[in-house]
Amino acid sequence: MIDDLLSQSEINALLSGGSLGGGGVQGLSPEQQSVADDLAGIFSSSIGSVFGMLAGKDVSAEVTKSESLAQAEVAAASGEEPFAFRVKTGGLNAAPIAILTTVKCALTLADLMMGGEGKELPEEAGELYLNAAQEGLSQVVGSAFTSMSGLLAGKRLMPEDVSSALETGEWRPFPSLGADDSLWSASVTLTIEGLGDFPVTVLVPMDTLKAIADEVQATVAGKQKEQPAQPQPAAQQQVQQQRPAPQPAQAPSPQQYAGGAGEVAPSFGNVYDQSSVDVRPAEFIPLTQKGVSGFGGKIDLVADIPVRVTVELGRTRKNIADILNMTPGSVIELDKMAGEPVDVLVNSKLIAKGEVVVIDENFGVRITEILSSAGRVHSL
Repeated sequence: MIDDLLSQSEINALLSGGSLGGGGVQGLSPEQQSVADDLAGIFSSSIGSVFGMLAGKDVSAEVTKSESLAQAEVAAASGEEPFAFRVKTGGLNAAPIAILTTVKCALTLADLMMGGEGKELPEEAGELYLNAAQEGLSQVVGSAFTSMSGLLAGKRLMPEDVSSALETGEWRPFPSLGADDSLWSASVTLTIEGLGDFPVTVLVPMDTLKAIADEVQATVAGKQKEQPAQPQPAAQQQVQQQRPAPQPAQAPSPQQYAGGAGEVAPSFGNVYDQSSVDVRPAEFIPLTQKGVSGFGGKIDLVADIPVRVTVELGRTRKNIADILNMTPGSVIELDKMAGEPVDVLVNSKLIAKGEVVVIDENFGVRITEILSSAGRVHSL
C-alpha cells in the first residue's frame, strides 16, 4: 500500500521512463534536485521524439542515472572517441550544455537524418556524417529548449555557439573548466526498434545547473505572487450562506403513475418552475446562396493591401545527402515538362498560369490561363 503521494520529481521520472530509486544528487537542495529531474525528463523526451520522428519506428528513451561527476571522471568513463556535441543557451546567460554519445549512435543519427534506415553505416565517421549528426542533436536541443522555456515563464531560449567533434586523447566536456570541476550528468538509454540500444549523456556544469534551478524557483515564486487568491464579495458570500441546499428529487414509484390513457407522466429530472420560464420557438435567418458578386463590397475594403506574387517553375523532392552533394554545375530536374505553363501564386495560392517572357533585360510572365473569379476569391 502506498502511504504517501508521489512528488512532482517522481512523477516526471515516471513520465520520462525513469525509476523512482537512486536518491538525489550530492550538493543539490531538494528544490534544485526537482529542477534537475525536470531537465532530465525534458532531454529524455526530446531525444526520444526526435529519433522517433527520424526513424519512423518505436523509440524509447529512459533516464537511467542522475549524478554528480568531475570532468576527469566523465572523460574516463566515456570510452574511446566519443562524439561530443556542445551548445550554449542564448537567453539563459549562455549556459553551456554538452551531449555525449558513441560513434555508432552518431552515425546512426546521421544516416537517419539523410533518409537512411540506420543500418548501412560507414566504417569511418566522415565530415558529412558528423555534420548531419550535429544537425540531429541540434534538433534535440531545440526541442528541449522549447520545453525548458515553459519552466521559465516563456523565456525565449536559443542555441548558440553550436559545435561537435570526435574526442581523442585528453579531452574535457567543457574545455573552459578544470578537470576537477563538478558536472551534473543525466544518463539516458535510447532504444530504437530493430537497431538496438544507444547511450546518451547530458552534461551541465553544477554551478550552471544550480543557477538554472534558482531561476526556475524564482519564476514559480513570482507567478504565485502575481496570482493571489480572489476573495468573494461579502454580498455574494451572504447570498450563498442564505441559499438553501437543493433537495434531491424523489422519484415516485411506477404505481403512482398508473394513470389512464393519454395521461403524460411528469419529468422526474425537472427541478425548475416551468411557469417562470419563457419558452419560444427558435428563429433562424434563412440561408441563401450568394454568388461572387456578394463579395464585391468586402473585396473593395482590402483591394489596396499588397500581396506577394510568386511564379513557380516547378518542384521536386531531394534527400539531404543529395542537397549536400550539390556543386556548381549540378542540375535539378523539376516535375514539369519543357514548355509547360508556369504557375502564378498569390500568397502561396494558385490563381493563374502563364509563359515566361523577356521584357528588356528582365523576366516576365504572360498570363495564358486564369482561374474563375470564384476560385480567385476563395483562394485569397
